[in-house]
Amino acid sequence: MPRALKSISVTNQHFNDPVAAYEHLGSRYAELCKRREAYLRSVEKCILERIPAGSQSLLDIGAGDGSRAMRIAAAAAIRRLVLVEPGAGMIRAVASKTEIWPFRAEELSTNSLERFDVITCLWNVLGHVRGTEARRRALTNAARMLSSRGKLFIDVNHRYNGHAYGMLRTTARWLRDHLVPDESAGDVTATWDFGDSTISTYGHVFTHREMMRLAKAAGLALEERITIDYDDGRSRRWPFAGNLLYIFRRNSPIDSSSAPQTS
Repeated sequence: MPRALKSISVTNQHFNDPVAAYEHLGSRYAELCKRREAYLRSVEKCILERIPAGSQSLLDIGAGDGSRAMRIAAAAAIRRLVLVEPGAGMIRAVASKTEIWPFRAEELSTNSLERFDVITCLWNVLGHVRGTEARRRALTNAARMLSSRGKLFIDVNHRYNGHAYGMLRTTARWLRDHLVPDESAGDVTATWDFGDSTISTYGHVFTHREMMRLAKAAGLALEERITIDYDDGRSRRWPFAGNLLYIFRRNSPIDSSSAPQTS
């Protein structure tokens, strides 16, 4: 007789707070990064090719374990690095090596007098900020902390990424969004499957139109948009073929009352 198959127990855990979900990931965050290494490194390459010459300061919002920001800063010879990460467990390994601000993106002080030549907000960090108003506040905070020549790099999951979601589902989303516009339609459940367990939390996927509305409200001007395939990391011509990397600058110069730049 065939041997009885052993039942596989899978633990499913859902966290309403994305920060708590990432804290629970712990060491498995590195596993997630490995799965998407082609995409993540492609985003980093695009950033390094566009960092303003002579940049001396970098602020990374939603830094995770800090590894990506440290790679970018080292490759660009940036002297001052600040990691913004509310999850103490995520950032513990580098706590003694660099400066950490334990805030969420929407909690950054708009009264800060510091200015940064480069600000990054990567791997759909903005999509874990709940609600349009909080996302607008997060981008406004970032815009006010850019130096006069600074650039903000932010990549988001594209709601119309037909390559990832399938053209039928993507077409249905497009039709719904144009017939019954509602930005909350972009709210999703982000799930990470590790085989023996799954972890899920709140997420949001964006349209280009939505990103441009947020950017305008935050005082940001679009410099460039790049489509990157989420599977193989290749740059794509058409936006429905990948996620979206945005390069923004301030829409107006810093007022005369601002403090000198960190650089």
